[in-house]
Amino acid sequence: MNVYLNTYMKVFFLSFFLFGILFSSFAQHNHIHAKVIDEKNKLPIEGISVTLIPLNKTTVTDENGSFTFNETKEQITSIVFSGFGYEPLTITATDFKLGVTVSLKQKPLTTLEEVIVNSGASVKQQNQISKLDIKMRGVNNSQEVLRIVPGLFIGQHQGGGKAEQIFIRGFDCDHGTDISLNVDGMPINMVSHAHGQGYADAHFIIPETIENVDFKKGTYNAEKGNFNTAGYVDFKTANSIDRNMIKLEGGMFNTGRLVGIFNLLNDKQKAKQQSWYIASEYHYSDGYFDNSQHFNRFNLFTKYHGKVSESSFLQITASTLQSKWNASGQIPDRAVDQGLIGFYGALDPTEGGVTSRSNFNAQLRTTLKNHDFIKNQLYYTNYAFDLHTNFTFYLNDPINGDQIRQRENRNLLGYNGSYNHVSYVGKTKITTDAGINVRYDKTNNSELSNTINRFTIINPIKLGDISELNTAIYISETIKFNEKWNINAGVRFDQFYNEYNNKLATDPTLNGIGIYKAKANNVSPKFSVYYHINSKTQFYLASGRGFHSNDTRAVVVTNGKEILPPAYGVDFGTIFKPTKNLLIHLATWYIGLKQEFVYSGDGGIVEITGKTKRIGLDGSIRFEPIKSLYLDVDINYAHGRYSDEEKGQDYIPLAPIWSSTGGIMYKNKNGLNGGLRYRYLSDRPAIEDYSLTAKGYFVSDAVLNFTKPRYEIGLKTSNLFNVKWKETQFATETRLQNESQPITEICFTPGTKFSALLSMSYFFK
Repeated sequence: MNVYLNTYMKVFFLSFFLFGILFSSFAQHNHIHAKVIDEKNKLPIEGISVTLIPLNKTTVTDENGSFTFNETKEQITSIVFSGFGYEPLTITATDFKLGVTVSLKQKPLTTLEEVIVNSGASVKQQNQISKLDIKMRGVNNSQEVLRIVPGLFIGQHQGGGKAEQIFIRGFDCDHGTDISLNVDGMPINMVSHAHGQGYADAHFIIPETIENVDFKKGTYNAEKGNFNTAGYVDFKTANSIDRNMIKLEGGMFNTGRLVGIFNLLNDKQKAKQQSWYIASEYHYSDGYFDNSQHFNRFNLFTKYHGKVSESSFLQITASTLQSKWNASGQIPDRAVDQGLIGFYGALDPTEGGVTSRSNFNAQLRTTLKNHDFIKNQLYYTNYAFDLHTNFTFYLNDPINGDQIRQRENRNLLGYNGSYNHVSYVGKTKITTDAGINVRYDKTNNSELSNTINRFTIINPIKLGDISELNTAIYISETIKFNEKWNINAGVRFDQFYNEYNNKLATDPTLNGIGIYKAKANNVSPKFSVYYHINSKTQFYLASGRGFHSNDTRAVVVTNGKEILPPAYGVDFGTIFKPTKNLLIHLATWYIGLKQEFVYSGDGGIVEITGKTKRIGLDGSIRFEPIKSLYLDVDINYAHGRYSDEEKGQDYIPLAPIWSSTGGIMYKNKNGLNGGLRYRYLSDRPAIEDYSLTAKGYFVSDAVLNFTKPRYEIGLKTSNLFNVKWKETQFATETRLQNESQPITEICFTPGTKFSALLSMSYFFK
């Protein structure tokens, strides 16, 4: 395998080198090129549509704000610049100078009319929906950070202390097993985590700092590797802020939140394309459970983004999270039905946890003389996690109970490097993206133990140090033949090295104390076709292979065999805008997974449950009947089954079937704005034969604000109609105290009661 890997890498780099030399020779020195920046903060703008008149040729600006055409000035009369959130601008060919910097003004109010179905943005066309939603709806709390992605559903079962349970495209992703989450290029998912593979706690992100969300469902992006089966989500924090802010929130259940965001540079420094700000958040709540949570979280975040030379921009972020809580864990139906506890009660009030995460992230983006650009990123994370839960109560230990402790301390170091090259063969535009990813996780004393009152260990189950190295190379080619046809083809190679230092002689899965090693690799090809009919309609067909890795503690047991199960995906969809105030995205899809991994937290093992296949439909509609009213709805259907099981025994437990989110938002120029939102999740199987059902729910939230340039007063309500609902549910075998026999039934965490939160914000320069 080492020979294969070495050969593959040599072919990759040789092909890329020859490709760059070959197509650089086609470059023209007098072709149309320029850069677009924000007039206010002087920083580059990505995603601006640029159209040549009268040729009607279109492209979009890259993350440097740059664009190129193969045409010359003599072929055009003018250039039109337009983008969501900016005033359109037209420059005549006479006034336009090659390589000029074009400044665009921000618009005070944005509308759906500004969204363009652009042939130049085919690969990232879907992201216009999330950008639109952020502008129109905003991101008001940590859970809405994930809910901004169409079709993504979340469930919380530790009251804000743990990562959310994620549902998307027929997957119960647990806490992140089948979806790749990142922020500013830094991974959120944790491999070989104490609570489950791919665990992704995004609570270290302060919602008010999010500027954009890049997402794509499916397995189609060569840049994305591990966990990219159902899709990926990349959060992007703002490079700069227009104003300082202090925000205070307070409401029911002793809930309070204080947020501050402050510029650290003056206007003169901003004019030199420099930006630096700091943000902080403190959140406390007793929660709506009978057992007070005493949940508190502190976040601190800072970001610098600036021009450090004529050709380079440097971005540095640093952040830290500290969080602790008491928890009301999942409870069985019969405990409520028999009156042992209430609907919001707890059987083990000693559950809870503590977690922390500190990050450093540096990115250098350099533009070469031929307009190519290189990105180098280095990131580091220090992470700690200590969780106490009780899933089965007295099933295994009728005397002391089944409480478990899951704990780890981790250092994570990574590097991402990429090269972007644009070239032309005749009138065909070719964009090359090639890159390298390196990620190293070192976890000390990853522990799973049975405990009493959190800290008294009565039975150690797992204890050891985990080392995991993931290296990868990829290349992606986007070929724009004309204004109608684009294709994207890519391939990715991932190599994994796993090592586990077992410190527990009684671990039944291993042969005593010592170091166990394994390695494996994976090749992931991708191919997509985009057909752009006109400025209103685009069709696409995407295909690709993705994967998710397994926990190192399971990998070393099998010596690396069959631990990177592939996922094969296909999408066929359309994005069209029949009128200026209506945007529709429809897709039908298929995902086949060779193996499903289910982590058993109380046993410290990963169960392999077999091959699965899923087919489904996604639909998103955005409508603006008048400029002050914005409506959105996302409807998703998934049909998932095990491939090798008998009919009636082949249901995928907890896999979502029907789900929908939507709302209506009103914005008035005088400052009054508000909205009403809903989320719906249908009944779904809790077990393979569907003899147990995880009940669905329909919950509504509302927000009302009065916004002025210097202040904002707001009221947010959750569960507006105060329905009783179960947010997370599992089919679990449990035994209560004094029961002689265990029972398998639904265990659940209740969703929030009606709650109201008043907020006051003050804005200043």
